[in-house]
Amino acid sequence: MTARIESPSAYNGLSKSLHWLIVVLVVVQFAVALTMPDVGKDTKPVDLIAWHLSIGACILLVMVVRLGWRFVSAVPPAPSNVPQLLRLASQVTHGLLYGILTGLPLLGWINANARGWTVRLAGVLPLPALVPQGSLWGRQMGDVHIIVAWVLFGLVGLHVVAALYHRFVLQDSLLRRMWPPIGRV
Repeated sequence: MTARIESPSAYNGLSKSLHWLIVVLVVVQFAVALTMPDVGKDTKPVDLIAWHLSIGACILLVMVVRLGWRFVSAVPPAPSNVPQLLRLASQVTHGLLYGILTGLPLLGWINANARGWTVRLAGVLPLPALVPQGSLWGRQMGDVHIIVAWVLFGLVGLHVVAALYHRFVLQDSLLRRMWPPIGRV
């Protein structure tokens, strides 16, 4: 087991970079998802749908790296004036964000494979099938994928509102932990 380094006052550069890369990928992913055609029985994975699959695979890869890095790197403490209830809410929200940002691409990948589609990382590297083509369970995961995507949308909104609350209401230093987006490693 790796010991964590003493907590700094801000996240390191790699943590910040991974955080903001996920932000960009999720914003682009939602834009693609909202503009791509509906996925039906005979839909082919081309154009925006192919982009959606590829971006989802990239999100999963970055999240795996981010989770690994978070496990071994120091996490800065919240400002001392943050109430315990807000600390707990933050931990729960962050846990859900990490879980959903990892699980949601997997649900999409499973659904794509059940449709007989190949998921490609960055549109190039084909990923192995997680379920066989025609898998009923895999097809059902498409509906779960959509529901979980909307839950993610709500959690991201909550995360942004909480950040703004810290900045403008509590006026504490919490945002400085992740801002500016790029910092020292």
